[in-house]
Amino acid sequence: MSDILIVDDERDIRELISDILKDEGYSTRLAANSDQAMAEVNANAPALMILDIWLKDSKMDGIDILMKVKRSNPDIPIVIISGHGNVEIAVAAIKQGAYDFIEKPFNIDKLMVVINRAMEASRLRRENQDLRRRDTHSSELIGESHAFRNLCAQLEKVTSSNARIMFTGPAGSGKEAAARFVHENSDRASGPFVCVSSAAMEPERMEEVLFGRESGERGVEPGLLEQAHGGVVFFDEVADMPLGTQSKILRVLVDQQFTRVGGADKVRVDMRVMSATTRDLSALIREGQFRQELLDRLSVVPVRVPGLEERREDIPLLATYFIDLLHKSQGLPRRALEDSAQAHLQTMRWPGNIRQLRNVIERALILGDGAAPIGLGDLQNDNRATTAQVDDTAKVILSGALTALPLRDARELFEREYLLSQIHRFGGNISRTANFVGMERSALHRKLKSLGVSTAKNTH
Repeated sequence: MSDILIVDDERDIRELISDILKDEGYSTRLAANSDQAMAEVNANAPALMILDIWLKDSKMDGIDILMKVKRSNPDIPIVIISGHGNVEIAVAAIKQGAYDFIEKPFNIDKLMVVINRAMEASRLRRENQDLRRRDTHSSELIGESHAFRNLCAQLEKVTSSNARIMFTGPAGSGKEAAARFVHENSDRASGPFVCVSSAAMEPERMEEVLFGRESGERGVEPGLLEQAHGGVVFFDEVADMPLGTQSKILRVLVDQQFTRVGGADKVRVDMRVMSATTRDLSALIREGQFRQELLDRLSVVPVRVPGLEERREDIPLLATYFIDLLHKSQGLPRRALEDSAQAHLQTMRWPGNIRQLRNVIERALILGDGAAPIGLGDLQNDNRATTAQVDDTAKVILSGALTALPLRDARELFEREYLLSQIHRFGGNISRTANFVGMERSALHRKLKSLGVSTAKNTH
């Protein structure tokens, strides 16, 4: 990013500075007055500004422009130049956020030193912000299952484009992580990733949060869309966005610009848009709660993120990943997983998906016995959906429903549920299931058939 905006009412000065900077490899834009300067900033924020204090035929002088730009774009370094320089003006400019002050006629070498330092400081600031974002939210995707590999293949196809993506899938399945993976492997990886949680926003404040606002008392307060300039905005649970806001977002997607609440200037934004939902948007459209035009714009590339029960083979990998992550981030003990605990996790039901799995692992690490391996006893409180449990003495604790049945019916029900759980655990792979339960593959097929379990889709 090397775009520099030069604001000076003297044409010769503007062009001289521009020629010097172009020789040094920078790209430049020129403005002769405050209106032109603000139009350029609003159209596309520059990497740096060189700003003259005194501007003829302008509504604002350099200090006024400095203050306005710093309110809406605090990260833009601004170098002030003036032919009427004195200590008071320099101090005033620095107090208002200028990077440095240079008097006319200026020394070319000194000007370039100041500009290079300002650009380097700006670059380091952006890198620090990017590192903080990466440390806070992981985009690492973990898994080996067939469903996981299909997801990764889809994501890799869309990283090189700028197409809008709509992620669907159950809550907690990792839709935001998938969006971050696309962002961090795209050409926009150095730009921001701004997450908009529609469900968490107050509807009456959503437009201010998204578009920002302007007021005489507080100046310019950029919204989330402005903060996403050059990067990605991610609309999480987009179905919760109010209808009125949907119309305005649609207009932003068409025009790539908007007006802040209370403002008059058009603000241009360059951003990639990704969205996610757990709900059936087609049904909401029929009910008049979501706009068809907005769905058409947002869902150029639909990507479904599978739930954890569709990728049970990945559960041991994910559990180990969370153990390491929680050890590094929270100092929790790094504990191994016993085979019985792995099997138990793979047969549980996961309505909360990956988010629920992380919570289960975190609870086991917090409440468990020091560095001892995580065993079945550490997970008993999380097994609310299975038919039977095993206590610490290896005795089977049967549910009331099972004990009320005659032995033959109870055995048949247990065998059916047990084998279905193992099939799910191994992702539908009959050979691996047969090997684990200690049966020949043909014998397992016969047993499943006798229990009324179809194996038509489980032949691999």
